[in-house]
Amino acid sequence: MDPGGKCKTELLLFGPKLATHGDLRGINRYLVVCVLFYFVLYTHASPAKPCDKNCLSGKCINGSCVCDRGWVGDQCQYCHGRFKLTEPSGYLTDGPINYKYKTKCTWLIEGYPNAVLRLRFNHFATECSWDHMYVYDGDSIFAPLVAVFSGLIIPEIRGNETVPEVETTSGYALLHFFSDAAYNLTGFEIFYSINSCPNNCSSHGKCTPGNSAASRVYCECDKYWKGEACDIPYCRNNCGSPDHGYCDLTGEKLCVCNDSWQGPDCALTVPSTESFWVLPSVKPFGTSLARASHKAVVQEKVMWVVGGYTFNYSSFQMILNYNLESGIWSTVPVSGGPVPRYGHSLAAYQDDIYMFGGKLEAGLGNATEELWVFNLPSRTWQRRTPAGGSQTQIYAVEGHSAHCVLLDEGEAIMLVIFGYSPIYSYVSNVQEYNLRSNTWVVAKTQGAAPQGGYGHSSTFDSASGSVYVHGGYKAFPANKYGLVDDLYRYDANTRTWFILRESGSARYLHSAVLLSGTLLFFGGNTHNDTSLSNGAKCFSADFLAYDIACDEWRVLPKPDLHRDVNRFGHSAVVSNGSMFVFGGFSGMLLNDVLVYRPPSCQAFLAEEGCVKAGPGVRCIWSRGRCFPWEPSMANGSIIPAPFCPLKAVTVDERCYRFSDCASCTANTNGCQWCDDKKCLSASSNCTTNVRNFTECPVRNEQVCTKMANCKSCSVNLNCQWDQNQSECHALPAQQCSEGWSHVGEACLRINSSRESYDNAQHYCKNLNGNIASLTTSKQVDFVLEELKKLQQEDKRLSPWVGLRKINVSYWGWEDMSPFTNSSLRWLPGEPSDSGFCAYLEETQVSGLRANPCTATAHGLICEKATGNPNQSSRPACKKPCSLHTNCANCTNQAMECMWCGNAQRCLDSTAYVVSFPYGQCLEWQTRDCLAQNCSGLRTCSQCLEQPECGWCGDPSSTGKGLCTEGSYRGPLKRPAKQGQQVQPSDMVLEPGVCPKDKGFEWAFIHCPACQCNGHSTCVNGSVCEQCRNLTTGPHCQTCMPGYHGDPTNGGKCQACKCNGHANVCQVLTGKCFCTTKGIKGDQCQLCDSENRYLGNPLRGTCYYNLLIDYQFTFSLIQEDDNHYTAINFMASPEQANKNLDMSINASNNFNLNITWSVGSTAGTISGEEVPIVSKTNIKEYRDSFSCEKYTFRSNPNITFYVYVSNFSWPIKIQIAFSQHNSIMDLVQFFVTFFSCFLSLLLVAAVVWKIKQTCWASRRREQLMRERQQMASRPFASVALSLDSRGEETELLHPVVEGAPKPVAMEPCSGGKAAVLTVLMRLPSGLSDLPPPGQSGLIVASALIDISQQKPSDFKDKSHGLKNRKAHHPSHQGTCV
Repeated sequence: MDPGGKCKTELLLFGPKLATHGDLRGINRYLVVCVLFYFVLYTHASPAKPCDKNCLSGKCINGSCVCDRGWVGDQCQYCHGRFKLTEPSGYLTDGPINYKYKTKCTWLIEGYPNAVLRLRFNHFATECSWDHMYVYDGDSIFAPLVAVFSGLIIPEIRGNETVPEVETTSGYALLHFFSDAAYNLTGFEIFYSINSCPNNCSSHGKCTPGNSAASRVYCECDKYWKGEACDIPYCRNNCGSPDHGYCDLTGEKLCVCNDSWQGPDCALTVPSTESFWVLPSVKPFGTSLARASHKAVVQEKVMWVVGGYTFNYSSFQMILNYNLESGIWSTVPVSGGPVPRYGHSLAAYQDDIYMFGGKLEAGLGNATEELWVFNLPSRTWQRRTPAGGSQTQIYAVEGHSAHCVLLDEGEAIMLVIFGYSPIYSYVSNVQEYNLRSNTWVVAKTQGAAPQGGYGHSSTFDSASGSVYVHGGYKAFPANKYGLVDDLYRYDANTRTWFILRESGSARYLHSAVLLSGTLLFFGGNTHNDTSLSNGAKCFSADFLAYDIACDEWRVLPKPDLHRDVNRFGHSAVVSNGSMFVFGGFSGMLLNDVLVYRPPSCQAFLAEEGCVKAGPGVRCIWSRGRCFPWEPSMANGSIIPAPFCPLKAVTVDERCYRFSDCASCTANTNGCQWCDDKKCLSASSNCTTNVRNFTECPVRNEQVCTKMANCKSCSVNLNCQWDQNQSECHALPAQQCSEGWSHVGEACLRINSSRESYDNAQHYCKNLNGNIASLTTSKQVDFVLEELKKLQQEDKRLSPWVGLRKINVSYWGWEDMSPFTNSSLRWLPGEPSDSGFCAYLEETQVSGLRANPCTATAHGLICEKATGNPNQSSRPACKKPCSLHTNCANCTNQAMECMWCGNAQRCLDSTAYVVSFPYGQCLEWQTRDCLAQNCSGLRTCSQCLEQPECGWCGDPSSTGKGLCTEGSYRGPLKRPAKQGQQVQPSDMVLEPGVCPKDKGFEWAFIHCPACQCNGHSTCVNGSVCEQCRNLTTGPHCQTCMPGYHGDPTNGGKCQACKCNGHANVCQVLTGKCFCTTKGIKGDQCQLCDSENRYLGNPLRGTCYYNLLIDYQFTFSLIQEDDNHYTAINFMASPEQANKNLDMSINASNNFNLNITWSVGSTAGTISGEEVPIVSKTNIKEYRDSFSCEKYTFRSNPNITFYVYVSNFSWPIKIQIAFSQHNSIMDLVQFFVTFFSCFLSLLLVAAVVWKIKQTCWASRRREQLMRERQQMASRPFASVALSLDSRGEETELLHPVVEGAPKPVAMEPCSGGKAAVLTVLMRLPSGLSDLPPPGQSGLIVASALIDISQQKPSDFKDKSHGLKNRKAHHPSHQGTCV
């Protein structure tokens, strides 16, 4: 296959000679024939149907893409498999789009022996810390590992190389890519070349071949450029010669500066107001120096480097030292001592270096609690076993930090801060080791409550006794975890934590130093969760500065060097005012030293420049000179120094994240603890506030919430682990649940129910308590006080107490303590002889009365123990993941644990990133476990899925073979090394495992074409001709129906053993799929007796036992029912004098057989049943079996059997057997009918009477409300105009024109009717005068219909009510 997956077209010209003119006719005829041939060939070979999308790495056949080897997907767009590349140069890629989830791709580049292969990463983007590209210098993953790439690789500075070219020297290069099931990014494009100049000489030189054909090419660099790739400039600006320095061309080709000048090109003065970086060009003497997660300390201008992670430990040097002045590396040969480790801590005190903890690569790879001391003068190791032995609680941690501190009282201790423990998860404690007494203690700290983690940085200031801790990978509540940007200060003398301003840039595995009053942080892994990372890099070159005096962060310029220096897992030390960075990881392990020299305060000669110096340095002006500010000048205060700019007023949002009083008040954010429940800005108002952490109440919540797993939570007796929420909670101070009262060391509860003594005891036990034994005066006082309170509320109780007669003269409490009359006493004349149980008759000390235990008392008193935790009552924690030793045990804890096959380790899912920070895990599982080694894989395709395996096909060429560890050249074996751990690179070739001379075929890139698992030969090279040995499938990989087993790789199939009740079984396990409902068991050997199925399937079948006069419905519609094709029933008549009726119907057609028998063993032995009915392909059937014909009286055990078979799934079946009289009993019918009718009529009459009574009552109430409403009607004056019959009369008011209007109108409910009131004049006769004693005027009312009136007709009367809230309607037809 072409390496790039591209097609090549070649034009072949052939013939003995050129054609002459006489041959033209023959040539023309020949061309016509050729054209016709190719036309026919193209017509038949062209696809019948085009593909909807382009096939990127395959061919379109009949409308679908057929992928080339190693490619998958609907467009063949994803790599998946193994590739072999042999061209002198080329590209390899995961595909044109984002790579596939959960995929494995492997490329083998083959050159010639000992050729140099170079890999250049033109594009690389994968999920940081999860999706890795591994590069091996050889033809297998057992070859030396040279690089592991993950994340984003882009240049930090334009024109710089992000990573150097990866180089292999064995003549091979194996690249293996693994992607998990979470995120997929754009992938990679990698260019490779064989025997080419590094980086094409960086355009600063020319590539020159060697003297012989086998020699390698090399770069001849231009002037002022050096290095293998001509990428290192030297003597820029001629080193400022002659005033500043000169260029030394004889040695390393670098600038040699005069005494008053410094810098890479001698351009800066000594001292200087500017900072600069230097990358020393002194090349280390070997790659064995390269390491990460090591630790370094400085003693007398020598940097001591101890431990660390490396790809190959076979040539690993445990201890190195580096002379910071001469730049010379030295190894320190030591006999004995600790095994290699990384993630440990290192602290120096006087002539000793203390190494604690770390992860051991040997064994289970877990963290250790070992403490080793290296003596510098004698250069020997000694292990310190703590005094007190195993009783001392020591956390075995990795990713922690440590510092030796001389306390104010003169005691020398080593502080071990935070870290990750495989047993206790992320540790938030500070461990103290006393150097003199050799004892450990977990410090009881005060102040803020920090969250511990893995991979933070810390630095110690001896003058102030403070440790500054930044960043790390930590656990959060609700089972979340990630990077943080926190910054803490720990006062070693007072054991107090303070929270300083966060950096805004989360990271871990970075470095920190203290220079000139400023904390300098460099590098680290800044990638958090992929969904939140926003392009953050695995390998960072960020350079941050924290001004301790002013609590401010600044971002400093990244190193401006000839190449990028991204890294994490490095170390940093300070010597002579400079920072020295060594090693680390950036896809490859690094062995370089970076030097950073900050600005010098002494270089500032004026006060203005001194106080404004920075960023990266803090200077103060004193006595006419500029000095560096030191943290000890703050005297332990966290308040910014007076010369700092004023801080903006803190807003409440910055304080909300602090959930406890101490953390709220021990930080630099200006917060206060308000009302004992929330953290607000100090400028906010609150009723009661706390501004000093020393005034905060001591609470367990702040400690418990920092516990990251059940094991760490259970260590603290005041905490309890919540399995559902996966959180550690503080036990409440009130240890009694709701409804209980905490009295002394018990919880009491008084209940008012009336119970006997035994029932009272059961009631208390249901509440997880017991009836109360009031043995203390505190309990008696509480009970009497509560009873008096209830008595004042007219609730007089006489409750049972836990006191009963043991024998004739002895009374005792339920808790087995004796009754001594010290707390409660008897009433006068008590106890009576008839009483065996006691209750409180009076609310006083001498208030006990005896009563029979079966009598009832009004009330009872329960008690239970308080919830104070102890180890015996706590729920047991699950076994820590790190203690599981195989995949099956590891992955059965519901995604809590992850298994790494190549490392043979089980780890907590919250700690995958910190367990394998350098990509040590090739693949992980949380569910299905793969074979633990290659030999457990049975097919070639499964074998080549694992990068460490190869396939040895046997001489039969039928697909049989053996999977074993191997390389492209052949199988490998592990050499036997007594007392030594075998490294992967120690594997050696073993051709005897797969001898080619005996016909065996070794396959490493692709499987042999014929893959029939030893059960068939192939035709056309790859098609299995005819599967034998009861197998079937394209590769004879499964057993035929009715057989089970694993036929892969020559395995056998055997018949399903189902006792005649199934035709097929589960292919691998042999479990039968029983075809008759009610038969169960792996071999269909049991009846489902729990569901009323009876019988014996070993000798017959199973029947559902039907009840008479009931209808049964069987719905076989679930997916698990799809194998059923039959179901059987049995029924026995209950009455000997009545016929037995039977009916059955179903949703699908079925076959029906009905038999009967009088034997008790019917249905198990053939021949005992007598056939009655046999029907086929029916949907329903009815029949009646005569009691006389089948002699029910003489055959009391007669049973009818119904066989329903040959139906299809899904189906619903209804069946019923019934017995009833043929002639209905009319008397019984009419009695029943009239009884029901009369009862119903009586009920209806009662209901009607109740309804009438309710209506009458409601009407009376409504009339009363109407009268009250009428009585409360308002009065008003009305102006009248009377006609004087032609006489002029002066009126008080002008005459209103138009029709006369009513005096009043009162609308009824609903607005459809109204009561109209008018003033009328009575007839007066001829005299026009009313009769004597009368006014001649009357008031009249009428009920009128206003539903058709326009609103404007009564606008004057309704205007004042238009905005009122509508009244609820009264009874219909009343005017209120």
